[in-house]
Amino acid sequence: MSKAKVWLQKGRKKRLEAGHPWIYSNEIEKLEGEAEPGELVDVVGHNGKYLATGYYNPKSQITVRVVSYQPLEKMDAAFFKERFRSCEAHRSRFVPDRDCRLVYGEADFLPGLVVDRFADVLVVQIVTLGMDIRRDEIVEALVDVFQPKGIYERSDVGVRQLEGLELLTGVLYGDCPRILEIEENGLKLEVDIVEGQKTGYFYDQRENRASIEPLMKGWGARSGIRLERRPADTDTENTTLVPVNSNGKEVTFPYWDGATVLECFAHTGSFTLHACKYGAKKVTCLDVSEHAIDTARRNVERNGFTDRVEFVVADAFDYLRTQVKGVEEREERSRAGTDTSKPISGNGRTWDVVILDPPAFAKTKSAVAGACRGYKDINLHGLKLVNEGGYLVTASCSYHMRPDLFLETIQEAASDAGKLLRLVEWRAAGKDHPQLLGVPEGHYLKFAVFEVRSK
Repeated sequence: MSKAKVWLQKGRKKRLEAGHPWIYSNEIEKLEGEAEPGELVDVVGHNGKYLATGYYNPKSQITVRVVSYQPLEKMDAAFFKERFRSCEAHRSRFVPDRDCRLVYGEADFLPGLVVDRFADVLVVQIVTLGMDIRRDEIVEALVDVFQPKGIYERSDVGVRQLEGLELLTGVLYGDCPRILEIEENGLKLEVDIVEGQKTGYFYDQRENRASIEPLMKGWGARSGIRLERRPADTDTENTTLVPVNSNGKEVTFPYWDGATVLECFAHTGSFTLHACKYGAKKVTCLDVSEHAIDTARRNVERNGFTDRVEFVVADAFDYLRTQVKGVEEREERSRAGTDTSKPISGNGRTWDVVILDPPAFAKTKSAVAGACRGYKDINLHGLKLVNEGGYLVTASCSYHMRPDLFLETIQEAASDAGKLLRLVEWRAAGKDHPQLLGVPEGHYLKFAVFEVRSK
């Protein structure tokens, strides 16, 4: 029995030919034949030429999601096994850690399906009808290819409701402990697959977290510490370089050359851990969630960094404003003729490196204006708290916040703060989150490192 055909309109934009796998309802001229929701259909141009095969859902604005550009008869377990082996080959080549995102939806030619590996457990997120009705085949293929001890489902995202689906969570296979330990860039982290955000952890910043390594050392001179050659012991003429302060006294603190770091929106403290690994002197780890900070605290303890990290439960916007207010009060107090009897707030801390990794401020196109204000606000205040010649590390995971708009917003913040910025790093999501050209929705993460100087 031949599949139904979806005929596309003649005047549509040719996004499909450019590699975009979504076909919207307003691009469709007609459906030839009958197709049950979730079934495969062939997609043809206005001239009847075959273009692709995808699964069909008339209840969704994205009516067809393409899974093949060659005729495909069925999406059975064998189909998923073949695709999963391709996913595994890509990760084996490009991702050094075993713990990573194994399947990334459209970019792995499996729209509507995400799979993350945490230790020996796979966490699956299914967001479309076409994948939902093939849950059994997906589980069978995952077990065959990846041989996990357990598979847990986190299909509890609102986008499922646009597909006419209910939210689902629970064990699909084997044993799934709630708390698992993963490894990223040589660090150990705790992941809560039941209550953690999304599938439990954000793998997309793996390479970006590692990129902060050069920022973490080279700050000792600011404290008047220098390296001086001194005898290695009393019995030989051997000498060694030792750090000494301005009084010539040897400095024994091992992280004397490290940066002071503020991480806002810390979640589980991933940037904090990397800062410590790479030699930071002191890190302030901040999040509005007590639960997130508790997890971050355990992760810090797990890696032996407790003595260098302080934890703050606070709203990042409020905290940044409070610190900036303290800085401004101190600057005002230092001016001649100022009334020094007036008490100051006691805040006004600054750091060598400020890291801002907020959640998405713009989840819809209509929210972009408000998102711009939010990004400008946190970056404006963050910039004011970076020590001269220090670094601002800033990110946006809002797809609707396009890269040029994000950079423009940062520039406006810098101008208002009286700062000059020099771009050191400009990055996107990691290699386990590949991007398809022609699919702008996959280009959501912007990550930048700026050197900060005053005008």
